[in-house]
Amino acid sequence: MTKPLNWGLLSTANINRALITPLRASARNVLTAVGSRSQVSADAYAREWNIPTAHGSYESLLADPDVDVIYNSTPNHIHAEWTIKALQAGKHVLCEKPIGLSVAEVDAMAAAAAENKRVLTEAFMYRHHPQTLKARELVASGAIGKLQLVRGSFTFSMPSEVNIRLDPALGGGSIWDVGCYPISFARFIIGTEPLEVFGQQVTGRSGVDDSFFGQMKFPGEVYAQFDSGFRTPFRTHIEIVGSEGTITVPSPFKPGLDEKISLYREDKTESITIPSQELYIGEVEDMADCILSGKSQHMSLADSRANVAAIVALLESAKTGRPVNL
Repeated sequence: MTKPLNWGLLSTANINRALITPLRASARNVLTAVGSRSQVSADAYAREWNIPTAHGSYESLLADPDVDVIYNSTPNHIHAEWTIKALQAGKHVLCEKPIGLSVAEVDAMAAAAAENKRVLTEAFMYRHHPQTLKARELVASGAIGKLQLVRGSFTFSMPSEVNIRLDPALGGGSIWDVGCYPISFARFIIGTEPLEVFGQQVTGRSGVDDSFFGQMKFPGEVYAQFDSGFRTPFRTHIEIVGSEGTITVPSPFKPGLDEKISLYREDKTESITIPSQELYIGEVEDMADCILSGKSQHMSLADSRANVAAIVALLESAKTGRPVNL
């Protein structure tokens, strides 16, 4: 393909706003359509965001021959269903995190991508950011000695009891919504998969985890610890601990345009300035690289599958009160 990729938004979810700006800033991607559950909703959204084509059903969007790529921002519990339908319709798909709620769902999505020869990637935007790549580079270079621990948090306060994130039937819960970030970050930094996990949760009135606390054991006596939650003030951070130093990442999951990370070693702290990059542009350009240039995905489906497997195991551990081996 030599023409720019035409994108369609599957749903009118709030998260779409994060993708509209980078799509319009990209020379290889064009936002051309939106699909909603009704024509009225689609028309209103298209007018608000100046999108050329509005489809009154998801099916109509997938049938649009002018759409090359679908951004699946539907609720968690139907990510797999509509991603598979989009792939079968011949569309490439960027699916919002979490890509699925079970390993079986991810496997079915991966099979559909392979069968239809289409690119499928999970939308973990932070994984494309220079800050994340720099943190991994420092660890790999031995800047902090032997890696021992990755510790992270992602919490925020949700005052309402009425929210899609609190509905167990829709894939709600803090670990799926925000805990997935420190889990993914730790796995990326460590570079292997956990051998054993242990989780504990505080369950809210709706039945989902309002707060989650987890530990993961990796090969080589490396550990990860994290917490996530809906009933705690906003907190995000990553601390990477080695035998000879530490790395602190104050805004690991939604870095801004002027970020710094700290490297502490030999009783000195070095502040490292991160190159400025719009947060969501990386995942958009990665899709273009894969589709137009045949490059490998920056974040593989195997990676996404492993993150889902870890979350499922942590939830099982919290339910049973025992560690779970992977």
